[in-house]
Amino acid sequence: MQNITINIPDIYDVNIQKLIKLKIVPSRSECIRIALREFFHTEYKNMQLLGFFED
Repeated sequence: MQNITINIPDIYDVNIQKLIKLKIVPSRSECIRIALREFFHTEYKNMQLLGFFED
C-alpha cells in the first residue's frame, strides 16, 4: 500500500469521524479507501481498469 497525504474539507472529516463513532468504518484511512473503491467501481465498472475489478 502507498502512503499519500490529502487535504479534505473540515466537513468531510467531521462526517468521517461520525462514521467512526458509529462503528460504520474502523478508521479515517479505511473510510477514504472505501470511498475511492466505490467511486472507481461506479465510474469505471464497465472497464477492466488494469485488471483491478473482478467480473
